[in-house]
Amino acid sequence: MNIAISGLNNTDNPAPGIPVIKSLKDEHTIIGLSYNPNEPGNYMQLCDKVYLMPYPSLGFEELKARLEYILQTTKIDLLIPNLDAELPLYIKYKKEIEDMGIKLCIPSSKNFELRNKNKLTSLSKQLGISYPKTYEISSEVELKKLMDDKLDFPIMVKGNYYKAYMCHNIETSVENFYKISNEWGFPILIQEVVKGEELNLVGVGDGKGNLVGGVAIKKLTTTEIGKIWTAITIENQKLMDIAKEFISHTKWEGPFELECIVDRDEVFMIEINPRFPAWVYFATELGVNLPKMVVDIVQNKDITQKLTYPKNKMYVRFTGELVTDFTDFTKLISTKEI
Repeated sequence: MNIAISGLNNTDNPAPGIPVIKSLKDEHTIIGLSYNPNEPGNYMQLCDKVYLMPYPSLGFEELKARLEYILQTTKIDLLIPNLDAELPLYIKYKKEIEDMGIKLCIPSSKNFELRNKNKLTSLSKQLGISYPKTYEISSEVELKKLMDDKLDFPIMVKGNYYKAYMCHNIETSVENFYKISNEWGFPILIQEVVKGEELNLVGVGDGKGNLVGGVAIKKLTTTEIGKIWTAITIENQKLMDIAKEFISHTKWEGPFELECIVDRDEVFMIEINPRFPAWVYFATELGVNLPKMVVDIVQNKDITQKLTYPKNKMYVRFTGELVTDFTDFTKLISTKEI
């Protein structure tokens, strides 16, 4: 198959595209979709072709025109979007894109909205797990009143879709309130900090209520912005059961990641990401190739459920360098493809 994959950034804040590509490149032709000529994945020789794409904020007509241009010379059988910002566009216009001959394996609009941070309280109750006390605010006055009446430091200051900062005093809370609201708007979420082990689970739902694959890890170290640097595989049956219930309840289609904090028997839902995480190739290396399962789903193949994997295997992220021709960079800027 010809598979188009976005999310080619591979810096200290990596996107999921490169690990997804590494999981599929041996059996498929890979078309990289990039939003920035500086993204390292443009030059890592993992893609058969790379195309610059219009930013999602420009709307569907720009996306449609770009895809139509690409399809004139390069067939795309399946497109795997790996960035939160682009998913609403692909979800809303899924039918129009599939009418172009491009398959998608992504959650429904209802499910995408269901995992918004301001709706996770309700979903967590339905799944029988906990969710930290969370309050929606839209002003500095509300923030200060909340801290006077209901919460103690530290707190998490979060955007409804993106960004989260732990704050230990009112000054940093106000600073991050404005930092997030200026970039992403309102509401801002103020959340209590819960303690325990940080566990993540990556999986794929088949759209029929079945969890076809999943791997769980415990974070060991993270970057300053919370990206996993080292982790180990763990077995936590309660977390796996929650993932199964989540998929059964929502009929989720495609990849997802559950971010949880576990304190003995209590599981707190922190976030649900509607796409692969940047550590998904770890699962592939352990024998659970989740991107391949996405390919099998769109091809209507029978999939053997894979929820077992070696425990106590360690994931270590590292940096690397490569040398490439500057002409590749200038060509990508001028022609928008290499």
